[in-house]
Amino acid sequence: MPKATAPSSYPVSGLFGVIKPSGPTSMSIVNDIQLLVARSRLFVDADKLEKMKDKKMDRRRGKHGRESIKIGQGGTLDPLANGVLVIGVGKGTKKLNDFLSCTKEYQTTCLLGCETDSYDGEGARVRLAPWKHVTKEQVEAALPKFTGEIKQVPPIFSALKMDGKPLYEYARKGLPLPRPIEERQVTVNSLGLVKWLGDDHSFSWPEKQLTAEEKKALEVALRSIQDDSVIKDEPEPPTDGHSPSAFVLTMKVSGGTYVRSIVHDLAHAIDSAGHVVTLTRSRQGRFVLDPVEDGDRACVPWALFEKALTDVGEVDEEGWTEWEREVIKHLEIV
Repeated sequence: MPKATAPSSYPVSGLFGVIKPSGPTSMSIVNDIQLLVARSRLFVDADKLEKMKDKKMDRRRGKHGRESIKIGQGGTLDPLANGVLVIGVGKGTKKLNDFLSCTKEYQTTCLLGCETDSYDGEGARVRLAPWKHVTKEQVEAALPKFTGEIKQVPPIFSALKMDGKPLYEYARKGLPLPRPIEERQVTVNSLGLVKWLGDDHSFSWPEKQLTAEEKKALEVALRSIQDDSVIKDEPEPPTDGHSPSAFVLTMKVSGGTYVRSIVHDLAHAIDSAGHVVTLTRSRQGRFVLDPVEDGDRACVPWALFEKALTDVGEVDEEGWTEWEREVIKHLEIV
């Protein structure tokens, strides 16, 4: 087995990137990695390791059963999303705020013709709209409107709080918002269409739909922002088996940017509706999927941690397991 170039002394605190898959929540990834980190001499001193020796790993434990070692992440990815998730251990957790405001890069796929409450494929259909008229050239012509210093209104179905209540709660219960959702200024350094898929894809609109009662509740919340808000389908005739058009965007943005909102607003700008069906974070600060610049740091595939949770496997002659060797390769010591 290849040797890992370990730190000269340990335990250490640090930062490393993980390649999150689509599906699990960011918090479940962090909690599972915590189980491994709490049993590693890379991060834990010998006395604490001795106490952990006979304690079994239990991925189903509640918050009171979590390990005591400090660990956190530098910016949540939705379950639908995959890509770079920055992990901090020990004193590294104090550096995680830096990654909330850093530059990020994403690749996302927009599926036209359907708007959802969450602005992505995990949500429920809110509204259908025409999409056949949309061309690649129309999308490209609209992109400059969403490039540079722009203002965004966060989705009403988001966890942002207003007067102590999440916005999605107002929308679901049909409660008028106390005031308009505050716009936020963000920077979109670059935004480009990298692939026009047309109907050559396997994506489809969500099967889940808002009921008439749920639509009415959402309208009540929206009308507190805009008096004439009406949720009304504008479906097109049958498509003879053709799927609605889809396209892929790449973007480099400042912290706080809602990728889902860019896709949602762009679809409106081309007189349609649309939502996110794939989302990959390819860069978060210096942690990237594909290092290309000096100072870039590659990330560790989630599969290595998942494998170790079942079987940590063999150790090398220095006593390191496979997942520890990979973390050592990519670790930024704090």
